[in-house]
Parts: sequence; C-alpha cells; structure tokens
Amino acid sequence: MPVILPVKNVWPEFGENTFIAPNATIVGDVKTGADCSIWFNAVIRGDVNFIKLGNKVNVQDGAILHCTYEKCGTLIGNNVSIGHNAIVHGCVIEDDVLVGMGAIIMDNAHIGSNSIIAAGAVVLENTRVEPGSIYAGVPAKKVKDISQEKIKGEIDRIANNYLTYSSWFKTPNEEGQ
Repeated sequence: MPVILPVKNVWPEFGENTFIAPNATIVGDVKTGADCSIWFNAVIRGDVNFIKLGNKVNVQDGAILHCTYEKCGTLIGNNVSIGHNAIVHGCVIEDDVLVGMGAIIMDNAHIGSNSIIAAGAVVLENTRVEPGSIYAGVPAKKVKDISQEKIKGEIDRIANNYLTYSSWFKTPNEEGQ
C-alpha cells in the first residue's frame, strides 16, 4: 500500500482516475487533478507548503516533488510528465511540459508551457524558462525552440502513454484511488 499521510491534519486529495503505485509516498497538502499517475518510489511531500498537480500529470519512478517552508509551493499544470528520478522543488511548471529523467528544477523557477527540460538538466533558482523551448545543461540554458511536431510527438505522446500504462494496473471494477 502507498504511504498516504496527513501533515497538521491536512490529507492529500486525489482527482478521479488517479493511479498511485503501491510504494509511492504522498503526504500533507497535496492535490492532484484527474487522470494523474504517481509511480513506484515517487515521493510527493506537501509537508512544508502546498503541492498542486493539474490533470494528466505523471510523476515517474523515483521522482521527488517538494517545496520550501514559508517560501515556495509547487504548482504543476496539465499534461505534464516528470521523468524518472527528477527533482521538482518549490517551482511553477505550466501546461504541456516534459521534465526529463534526472532533471532538477529548483525554487522559484518558472517553466513556461510547451517546454522540455532535458534529462539531467539543472534549472537554477529563479530561472524563467521561455514557453515553447528546450532547456538543457548544468546550469540549464535554452538550446532551441520546440516545433509543433515535437510538442505532439514528445510532450503529448509521453503524457498519453502514462495514462495508458496506469490503466494496466487497475482491475476491471476499479474506478480509481
């Protein structure tokens, strides 16, 4: 069973059709939209501030979502994929974003819509990622604009795939968690 705990009497809340892997950890002021998936060994810690996920967000294996006490909550838009072992901390991620495997997004960063944060990239505190761009490297810098084909072919494809994958773990009579 996943670890789902309150912090200061605030329980996580989950939208319709949300898949939570049996060893995920979700605590405190966490809210998900519909059609989300929280995968194996993912940790979402809303203990010191809020974490809000929009619709069709997937938090892949080993990813960590956290925030900063009395400073930065974490706000994630719709149709966002957070790759394996990524760290998302006290930032804003707009709609239609792919955060690559092992990427780190730090406090008060703002990731514009239709963007990709490359695998292993480190988005420093207070960075503003332009909508429709790819950022890569350490520290992350803009490497190019994203084409409409890349938005459909990568960002949408991965988010839709994870919605499908989560359905494989549900029994025929299960309506969500």
